[in-house]
Amino acid sequence: MADDKSLFEAEMAGVKKLDIAPRVERKTTRLSAEQKKIRRTVAESEDSVDSNQLMTDHLEFVEPLSYLEFHRTGIQYGVLKSLRLGKYGIEAKLDLHHRTVEQARTDVYEFVRDCVRYDVRTVVISHGKGERSEPKALLKSHVNRWLKQLDEVMAFYTALPRHGGYGAVYVMLRKSPEKKLENKERHERRR
Repeated sequence: MADDKSLFEAEMAGVKKLDIAPRVERKTTRLSAEQKKIRRTVAESEDSVDSNQLMTDHLEFVEPLSYLEFHRTGIQYGVLKSLRLGKYGIEAKLDLHHRTVEQARTDVYEFVRDCVRYDVRTVVISHGKGERSEPKALLKSHVNRWLKQLDEVMAFYTALPRHGGYGAVYVMLRKSPEKKLENKERHERRR
């Protein structure tokens, strides 16, 4: 060990440290009080704008063990049946257990937006049955209403027991324009 150190020192005997000029010049610009005020107002106004249009008032309650179902017109019966029977692969899941109504509202909205952005079509949202909550099935009732309010949601059904049963829903989301074109091209080649 001592031999290694002495060998290293012997090799480094004539080495001098290089003087290197800084490669990046840092500019520190100070904002005036007026510029800071403008920045603050813009930042606060951006935070106050809530694009989430999901409503929490005038709720129609559902029972904890009620079956949820919804679909928009124009969807083929076979597609709806496959969704209802859980035959589509689950691409994403959202669990709302132990969330407040406001937290769940934000989570559902952002989850659906993210799924659409990343071309996710079939998802499961676990809301719980709400048998022990007061009022009963609070989140379940809200999810039932919110999903109907979102244009991106094409259909939803209560999940099968293996995916959460009465405490979850299968949700089918709208295809992105890119996926629609891809699907159209694929089916035209078959003819």
